[in-house]
Amino acid sequence: MFVQPVQSRVAVPFSATVSGAAPLTWGQKAILQDMRENVFTLNASGAHALGDGATVESVAAQLGQLISRHPALRVRLATDPQGEVCQEVAGSGEAAVEVMDFADDDEPAEVAKYTDQLWYDWLMTRFDHYRDWPVRMGVIRHRGVALYRVVAFNHLVVDGTAIKFLMSELRMDGSAELTRDGALQIMELAEREQTPQARKVSDRAMRYWETHLRDIPSLTFGEPTHPEGRLGKRFWHARFGSPAAYLAVLAIAQRSGMDTSRVLFGIIATAIGRATGLGTVTAKVISSNRFRPGLGEVIAPLSQNSLVTVDLTDATVDEVIARGRRALLTGGMHAYYDPDQLNELMARLDSERGYQAQVSCRINDRRMTTRSATDDQARAAQVTPEQIQAKLPERFISWDGTLDHLHEQAFITVEDIPDTVFLQLIFDMACFTEAQIETFMRSVEEVAVAAAFDPTAPAGVSSAAALEGDDHAVDGDLAAPQAYSDSVTDDLDLGLEVGKS
Repeated sequence: MFVQPVQSRVAVPFSATVSGAAPLTWGQKAILQDMRENVFTLNASGAHALGDGATVESVAAQLGQLISRHPALRVRLATDPQGEVCQEVAGSGEAAVEVMDFADDDEPAEVAKYTDQLWYDWLMTRFDHYRDWPVRMGVIRHRGVALYRVVAFNHLVVDGTAIKFLMSELRMDGSAELTRDGALQIMELAEREQTPQARKVSDRAMRYWETHLRDIPSLTFGEPTHPEGRLGKRFWHARFGSPAAYLAVLAIAQRSGMDTSRVLFGIIATAIGRATGLGTVTAKVISSNRFRPGLGEVIAPLSQNSLVTVDLTDATVDEVIARGRRALLTGGMHAYYDPDQLNELMARLDSERGYQAQVSCRINDRRMTTRSATDDQARAAQVTPEQIQAKLPERFISWDGTLDHLHEQAFITVEDIPDTVFLQLIFDMACFTEAQIETFMRSVEEVAVAAAFDPTAPAGVSSAAALEGDDHAVDGDLAAPQAYSDSVTDDLDLGLEVGKS
């Protein structure tokens, strides 16, 4: 049982010259659809230590300035005169900083534990899009000192890059000049996406998606063969970590000249093929659209699903990585579109095929702080086989319990954890066995290690095996589910995690 603070609220007024209503942006539509399909909060939440001299009043002042400066943080959903969901940006209003005061005799370690639990609780607490402001902030105070700031953002108005910008502003403490004052704002983005030029971009993306969606099976990994799942639950959560795979990915990136995201995608795709027998993997890969002109510094969600198909058969691991790189590039160029238009396309194709179909594998490289750092290391580090071998015993696989619902059959997330390939995995166990999932996880490490210094290492997926397919006949018993109680990181400078509940 955590020590309990005395809670209070400090009112935070805000005002700005920009206000009004606008349609939803394409990114907002995508996030709302994701929330509906997967029943996830998709919050972003975290905590960090405050600097010397910080007070509740100074944190409140920062929050007021942040909300006043960024229209996205004043967004709430509404209904327009035509009955459609839209966004309204308020010109003024009042938010709050939630203050948690601990007794002087409470142990600092217990206060830290409470803080760690609080950001996780906020991660899983839904925002009311129609009533709540899309940012929530709290201060942990002990013995009269403001120690930690806890913050949560509604993913409806931000993506990972936007969060990075906002957190950077909060940590400036007013001492640095802002550089994004001229950036496109969320209502301007919504209006821009209504223009004929933007519609052409979406139309072009639909032509690409249609070529990949027309002949897909009803589900990526076949129809359910175990309708009840395992131990009475269909959707299971697992984690995998491998410092050896991390070093191997650096080695592959260094000798191939590719970034670690491309390398990891090829390795994950190869591991999927080894575990399932699929010769071709088609997956939704979450892509950022910030490379597009004018979108680099927008405070808004700008990540959408791209569609990527890669052939795994009769190839080396390096060849799969190269194929994946080309597919990721092409898919990413067609990942900016109106989700309503994609839904219409999918419905039309379902009608023409005579059966409903979806791509039910999703891959998300969520690294923000470690991706660029590891890419730099990949160019400079001299990883040796001996270093990789020494890290092999540190691999871990963990089954962490169940979820009630998942729209996909497999959702694979690369987490932002230093010095390891760390995957969060959610699988529909009506379609897989635990043996297949563990084969997939082990294969991520095996494939990376085998290819670290050998450009001829085979992917291990033959065209003959792929034609035979996989009957999902392997069975076994899952270990008893464990409560998810450990944090992804142990310190209180947590950055921001994105929630799935």
